[in-house]
Amino acid sequence: MNKTELIKQMATISGLTQAQAGDALEALCTVVINELHAGGEVSVTGFGAFSAPQRAERQGRNPKTGEAVTIAAHRVVKFKAGKGLRDAVA
Repeated sequence: MNKTELIKQMATISGLTQAQAGDALEALCTVVINELHAGGEVSVTGFGAFSAPQRAERQGRNPKTGEAVTIAAHRVVKFKAGKGLRDAVA
């Protein structure tokens, strides 16, 4: 399912217009991005939690040359599915 199909499904289920559903999806994405950028976590009970923990600097290897390279510290986005989502999919 792509973004357009998701918006259509959201509009059908919620009774919103596709424009309103698109705005709602954009607002959700903006809120999640802003909160993760600020170092927070977004948790939706029954669905899951988004977080962005810091990953430490580490040594890696260039697979082409085998040369050791330093991978800089950075933040990574993680999603942990909630119990309701896991049960619905299983």
